[in-house]
Amino acid sequence: MPLFLMMFAVALVFSSVGFKKYVWFISIGYGLAVAAIGVALLIAGRGQLTAGMMCACILFVVYGLRLGGYLAFRELRSSSYNSKMKGEIKSGDGMSVGAKCAIWISAALLYACETSPVTFRLANGSGTDALLVVGMLISAVGLVVETVADLQKNAAKKVNPRRFVDTGLFRIVRCPNYFGEMLFWTGVFVGGITTYAGPLQWVAALLGYVGIIYVMFGGARRLEIRQNKSYGNNPEYRHYVATTPIMVPLVPLYSVEKYKWLVA
Repeated sequence: MPLFLMMFAVALVFSSVGFKKYVWFISIGYGLAVAAIGVALLIAGRGQLTAGMMCACILFVVYGLRLGGYLAFRELRSSSYNSKMKGEIKSGDGMSVGAKCAIWISAALLYACETSPVTFRLANGSGTDALLVVGMLISAVGLVVETVADLQKNAAKKVNPRRFVDTGLFRIVRCPNYFGEMLFWTGVFVGGITTYAGPLQWVAALLGYVGIIYVMFGGARRLEIRQNKSYGNNPEYRHYVATTPIMVPLVPLYSVEKYKWLVA
């Protein structure tokens, strides 16, 4: 597991931006950590990376820079977003250093586990196989979906900032950006199935995959609660919520608000 520990250290370094602002541990620091792990794997595997492995690492870099850049722009440039989210997200001002360190370490460990399928493939010398290619295709589709969803949401909010978004991908699922995120990490996990060596590697990969799926559903619940407060009296919104799945297209799950164990 030495290479995994190295990637964990990389995640610790780049997610440490959260010490400046608590929420950055799981937002900007998340994107930076994944991108940095992709670069670190490219460096660690230089001279032995197959074309497939190189593409898998580059996907991490593209994913992380896109996410980190988008979140940084929204956080640093959007006064309306900051005003809206004030009170929704804890500032962390009164949080002890010990509590912040616990969150920092836990988040970095999650990022190392999420990316571990590619780390283990490199460490185990597994190279490229059909399942890696399938996994990368799934991840690429997920990356496109979440990128398009973010662009569509921004465009819709510019036209009518006070209306909920139900156009484009939002017509078929209420959280297409979260769905794309889940697709991306599903592809990463699937791409590593043929390379996991021993129970520890399986546990790490499963923890990363299950962990990010949990975080996405928790984020969807938080968003649903916020939108219900903002648009709950709107008949169009109520119809939209009752007829459009919240997380996965065609899967008739329309609400997660009642699941209080989804805390993210």
